[in-house]
Amino acid sequence: MEYRPLGQTGLEVSSIGLGCVTFGREIDKATSFEVLDHAIERGINLLDTAEAYAAGESERVVGEWLADRGVRDRVVLATKVSGTLTRERVIGSAEESLQRLGVDVIDLFQLHVFDDSTPVDETLAALDTLVEQGKVKHIGCSNWGAWQMAHALVRSASEGGPRLESVQPPYNLVQREIEADLLPLCRDQQVGVLSYSPLGAGFLTGKYRVGQDIPAGTRFDVMPGHQPIYFHETGWAALGRLDDAAAETGRSLVDLALSWVIAQDGVTSVLIGCRKLSHVDQAFEAEATGLSQELAAQLSADPEPIED
Repeated sequence: MEYRPLGQTGLEVSSIGLGCVTFGREIDKATSFEVLDHAIERGINLLDTAEAYAAGESERVVGEWLADRGVRDRVVLATKVSGTLTRERVIGSAEESLQRLGVDVIDLFQLHVFDDSTPVDETLAALDTLVEQGKVKHIGCSNWGAWQMAHALVRSASEGGPRLESVQPPYNLVQREIEADLLPLCRDQQVGVLSYSPLGAGFLTGKYRVGQDIPAGTRFDVMPGHQPIYFHETGWAALGRLDDAAAETGRSLVDLALSWVIAQDGVTSVLIGCRKLSHVDQAFEAEATGLSQELAAQLSADPEPIED
């Protein structure tokens, strides 16, 4: 386990972070507490939740766990505001999150998705106010593109006030768009990258195959919007490279896919979503095993098209 600087905040976060999206949605409170206990015992200090996760239930579970275990000073607590990002909405959301989390201050308050209906300056000014009031220590964003990040960074540099210290993009062997511009920008500007979906919502586990029916009850069945993101030539080719590497090394697809993301230059922390303790352990095993340069290059190779 490594601890890496989070932007220019002075904070250090674990190279594996715990995404709390499953709490109150896919697992109950008792199981969530077990996952949280195990994660912190293994050294994870970054907890990432959001008001949108289970309509606030994830934040409530995390807050109850923090109060029960008395470990607020051992974690970097991150959450997000969703929807329309007007001044009133941003400030109101932060205050509601503080209540659900049962804390006085949020370490990292993030904009969940870019809102093109509200001027960015209005949104950033609201975040400035939250920092000035002491309700938020640092600010970040999620699912923003490089040009959106660049605009916000220029605004902060020219007008002063806190800047976006992190961005949270999807990143895995299929979704690699951030390599073109967002990762280079973040390296240059010392912005933290908290990547999520390292297994491609389950696509990289091998449970979905070309020409086969989607297993009933799986995420791609329940949430068909995932299908166009991964079910294409590039996606199938990435899965094929994983299959080949697994056959050669004897390692699982999950282990290889996690190792690849954790090892990528410029990624501060890889967020994992967990439904059971073994999901925490498999990420640590993947980090400890790592990848040789040759194997990493093999997995990263330009895809050879595979027909659907």
